[in-house]
Amino acid sequence: MAVPKRKTSRSNTRSRRANWKATPVTLTACPQCKAPTQPHIACPSCGNYNGRHYGVAERTEHQG
Repeated sequence: MAVPKRKTSRSNTRSRRANWKATPVTLTACPQCKAPTQPHIACPSCGNYNGRHYGVAERTEHQG
């Protein structure tokens, strides 16, 4: 297994990590209720997506 010969300096480490920025969540307006929603996901307020109504998804808890 490869082992580094020298300690990586703080400036090198921090300049490498400078590109780890988080991106903001993209929001679009729901065509039915105009509420902000994420694209390609059913609207959490009205439940519509792509012209169809999807009710509240029932979660099943796994027993085990």
